[in-house]
Amino acid sequence: MVDVSPFEVCQVADAGDISVSPFSIDDAVREIEARADDLTSDGARLVTIGGDHTIALPLLRSAAKKHGPLAVVHFDAHLDTWQTYFDAPVTHGTPFRRAAEEGLIDMTGSLHVGIRGPLYGKGDLSDDAQLGFSIIAAHEVERHGLAAAIDRLHERIGDRPTYVSVDIDVLDPAHAPGTGTPEAGGLTSREMLEFIRAFREHHVVGADLVEVAPAYDHAQITGIAAAHVMYELITAMASTH
Repeated sequence: MVDVSPFEVCQVADAGDISVSPFSIDDAVREIEARADDLTSDGARLVTIGGDHTIALPLLRSAAKKHGPLAVVHFDAHLDTWQTYFDAPVTHGTPFRRAAEEGLIDMTGSLHVGIRGPLYGKGDLSDDAQLGFSIIAAHEVERHGLAAAIDRLHERIGDRPTYVSVDIDVLDPAHAPGTGTPEAGGLTSREMLEFIRAFREHHVVGADLVEVAPAYDHAQITGIAAAHVMYELITAMASTH
């Protein structure tokens, strides 16, 4: 255990909601990026609660302006690197492809964690590799152990500026039923928290947590897990403030 009191060593503030257009994804993405630029203009780092995973794209655009290409560690059941989703280029299924195409991602230091479930085709994996991502699949955590997976994470991102993006569906539906695209065979809450604690050794410049759907949540199981993940993200960032 590491003794870190994040609210003692850092000023942590709730910046409120980002108002965005409910009618245009393109306008909403621009508005999120502009507000993120404003909130971090004095050197602050941003932890954002979604929303769906589309928000990762404008947040990465904002963070990369200040830090250059980022090591992106993406916790999710799905790759989110499709070319389009229902023929749309900017959706919750495409943010990391757009980010890679725009040069926002360090192609030597980025990683998906928790990937599982069916693919649309074999090309999903080959395309993803060309975008610079390595993968720790959910079954590999079970097969090789959590410690080995965390060692791979440390080796992959090194001392790069790092952005952490968490889709709550990285957790098994037993631990996070309140999400829109659940997949069986995911991480446990305990495993997820240990992954996030590993970032205390790294330079995390921004983070998001997305896809919590309260309407589908039972007994606030998902909300409780998400709140703990957010606390550990803030603690990791405070550890290297």
